[in-house]
Amino acid sequence: MATVYGIVKQHQGWITVASEAGKGTTFQIFLPSAGKRDALTEATSSEQEVRGGTETILLVEDEPDVRELARSVLEEYGYSVFDAATGTAALKLWQEHKSHIQLLLTDIVMPEGMTGLDLAQRLQAEKAGLKVIYSSGYSTDAITQDLKFSEKANFVQKPYTPRKLARIVRDCLDGEL
Repeated sequence: MATVYGIVKQHQGWITVASEAGKGTTFQIFLPSAGKRDALTEATSSEQEVRGGTETILLVEDEPDVRELARSVLEEYGYSVFDAATGTAALKLWQEHKSHIQLLLTDIVMPEGMTGLDLAQRLQAEKAGLKVIYSSGYSTDAITQDLKFSEKANFVQKPYTPRKLARIVRDCLDGEL
């Protein structure tokens, strides 16, 4: 439900719930309508503006399908990618390849007790210029109550489109965020 709520809020929508004992529960999702012309114009301009690069990215994502998709998208845009399912696995890759890694793209909530924020702090302590992008399926309202992002931290809400991922990565690497 947290993911659904986050997606609906991200699109300026709302959810209503009706529940009656013995009859069940009904969830209604309301989303604003989108104009076809505006969406088409935005998609066309977005296609022209996104460019890739040759930098190296450490991708940390515990969901295999999301990790595989993100890796595929990033490689399609020309980036070199090392990926890990946990913070512990990411630390091992970091020790082997830290001199080549310019960006950490990490999920915030991960298994094995190390959050994406913990991982980023450890890696930035070793390499001060390391760029970081955090991602989560939870709404920013839900996760930022306890987590405070620094000025240079970036965030991408899941689910994200390949184009949105490519854009935030490029903007972060170029120092535009």
